[in-house]
Amino acid sequence: MRDGPDIASLAALIGDPARANMMAALMSGMALTAGELAHEARVTPQTASAHLARLRDAGLIVMTVQGRHRYFRLAGPEVAAAVEGLMELAARIGRMRSRPGPRDEALRLARICYDHLAGTLGVKLHDALVAQGLVVATPDGLGLSVQGRARFVAEGIEVDALARNGRAPCRACLDWSERRPHLAGPLGAALLQGFIRRGLFERDSGSRALHLGRGGLEAFERYLDPAGERAAG
Repeated sequence: MRDGPDIASLAALIGDPARANMMAALMSGMALTAGELAHEARVTPQTASAHLARLRDAGLIVMTVQGRHRYFRLAGPEVAAAVEGLMELAARIGRMRSRPGPRDEALRLARICYDHLAGTLGVKLHDALVAQGLVVATPDGLGLSVQGRARFVAEGIEVDALARNGRAPCRACLDWSERRPHLAGPLGAALLQGFIRRGLFERDSGSRALHLGRGGLEAFERYLDPAGERAAG
């Protein structure tokens, strides 16, 4: 490919198994130390440092220094979306990083995709907001209807701040396990923060999985269907 972006170099960077494992670990949205990422990649600290340097040089991750520790995170939502897309493509052609099992079931139900809700419940959230006309299709992807703006303002979300810096307030992100879109973008992040704050979901410190809190599923279902229309039907 002579003209345009250098896809081959970027693909080679992410395609290395150790670096791919590091990027997947950072999809939790948390900042991780070099030691933690070395453990995720199953490499020595020295090898991990070399991999992290290459990812930093490519602009895929950023580093923050606090005291003696160096913390790494994905460079932004665009990088997270690219990694999620690669996960979806890998799942489609049958190349899974691990064998299906209980841990995979938890990830399939609800997990963090960088900063928003993914998995079965993430897709349900997207579908419910679209069905209620709160999130609508736009030439740029997804946007908020008048009703959507009113509802999210009532929930305490700073709607005007969602579209800062020219970003769309929300977008569809193809879910690698469901093969259907879940809700991403600033709105998706704000909703997940609210769900966690209210105790609907709890984070798993060792995984991207989200666990339902006490009464979390019932509260989540009420959020998806506030008028109780599905139960009435």
